[in-house]
Amino acid sequence: MTTAMPASHEALKVPEVMAALRLSRSKVYDLIRSKQLPSFTAGRARRIPLDAVREYMRNQVEEAA
Repeated sequence: MTTAMPASHEALKVPEVMAALRLSRSKVYDLIRSKQLPSFTAGRARRIPLDAVREYMRNQVEEAA
């Protein structure tokens, strides 16, 4: 199985997070706004740490169990 998350990047762009989580752009920004998905800006670009995406996925699996 392949993953949409680039293994060589420590911080992902919003479209990469969208592809990895199979969510819409608005949903990713909702998660950022609600602090469920930590992010930072570098200049005008929004970046999400890869570890934050993995932690979000772990939390979702734990809540579903």
